[in-house]
Amino acid sequence: MRKNTTCLAILALGSALSLPAHALNIVVSNDDGLTSNVKALYDALKGAGHDVIVSVPCTQQSGRGGGVVMYSTDKLVATQDADITKNGGCRNGAAKTGEPSVGAMTRSGYDNGDWYYAHGTPVMALMYGLDVPAAKRWGKAPDLVVSGPNEGSNVGGLNITSGTIGITQFALIRSIPAMAFSVSSNAIDDTNLANPQSQTAANLTLKLIQSLNAQRTSTGILPKGVALNVNFPSNFSATSTFAFSRIGTFNLYELGFQSTAPYGYRLATRNDPAKATAEQKEDESVVISDRISVVAMQLAFDHRPAAQEWLRMKMDTVNTTKP
Repeated sequence: MRKNTTCLAILALGSALSLPAHALNIVVSNDDGLTSNVKALYDALKGAGHDVIVSVPCTQQSGRGGGVVMYSTDKLVATQDADITKNGGCRNGAAKTGEPSVGAMTRSGYDNGDWYYAHGTPVMALMYGLDVPAAKRWGKAPDLVVSGPNEGSNVGGLNITSGTIGITQFALIRSIPAMAFSVSSNAIDDTNLANPQSQTAANLTLKLIQSLNAQRTSTGILPKGVALNVNFPSNFSATSTFAFSRIGTFNLYELGFQSTAPYGYRLATRNDPAKATAEQKEDESVVISDRISVVAMQLAFDHRPAAQEWLRMKMDTVNTTKP
């Protein structure tokens, strides 16, 4: 099986000549709210000369997938969201209870016109960022949507529930190139928003974006209809390398239902990547054991042409079959 040590192989999907790199208009969103990870990424992107708008959920919204829900539609209240009561407003003081349910962050240091929140699901936060502050600033869609870096991995079967992935899917609906990034949960810092691992992840994220931007084609930084899912290993460092991967069939985590109160889901099993079959060696859930996995994703659930042709023939048979 062919191996690649860098994510740049994904660019083989593009057929046009490379264009000069340029500063990008970028909307950053996530499913965690105001975090150390998003602060470090914002600083890295701004430092590289990109124009950045951050629009994130007011509170932690992991596992909301592609949901389009606002929890309060006028002022910040605790409806359907106990974190509002717990935190006195949005996570890490992005906005306080009683303030508008969407808008510019009011925390000192995050009130420069680049930072926004929405008291809703991740897709709602992105939608607000695209349709209000980004539209006002640029008068058009951004060049790129960046989702994350998420606090925790989004690999294998978990991707279907991920708000981080949901953001990229909505971006693809709008025909905007998108990349999702996820790091291990050891990059959390709710005190100073300055976890060193967040900075390392931001630098590596910038490296990938800058490299792809330097080789962009006439379709933009990514081929049309493509989004990336990027996952860092648990113990990533500044020297961690990128690797081609795919979602595949190896699930690092198996979800199960928690049958006693409090009811909900639980991670029923954590599978051992060492037990992956030869065919699964390129699956992202295996690659993240020691490298940064990079997957090319498509929009929604459309299958490959072979399966579509199979279904087309079946429908012809169905239509000619007598009851």
